[in-house]
Amino acid sequence: MNSPEPELQPKGHMNKPGKRGLTRLLAATRHSRDGLVSAWRSEEAFRTEAVLALAFLPLAFAVGDGLAHQLVLVVCCALVILAEILNTAIESVVDRIGPEHDPLSGQAKDLGSAAVLVSLLLFALAWGLSLWQWWQG
Repeated sequence: MNSPEPELQPKGHMNKPGKRGLTRLLAATRHSRDGLVSAWRSEEAFRTEAVLALAFLPLAFAVGDGLAHQLVLVVCCALVILAEILNTAIESVVDRIGPEHDPLSGQAKDLGSAAVLVSLLLFALAWGLSLWQWWQG
């Protein structure tokens, strides 16, 4: 006996009405730009990390020994920015829920902060070892 065709969407999932194709992609791009602008305006840590990333990115091509090494250095810069954006998003949602102290809200904020710390430690390790190797010649 043949089984029925599998569903393409999970049960209970409804397609969102609205934009499709290129129009949706352009709208999503505008939302992403708005998120970056919001992070820049509201988060000093984001501004600091973004400026440092812009300074380190060209250096990756001088310090990195080959394309793979250069890519690792660039990705480490991007991970710090990504972690900071996600941390800011978590903080925004938690603050939207309410100002009262809640252990789960505090845990969510701490976890977001921990993600930033892990990305910064990875950045420091990769760049520290790379700069040391480059300096030693």
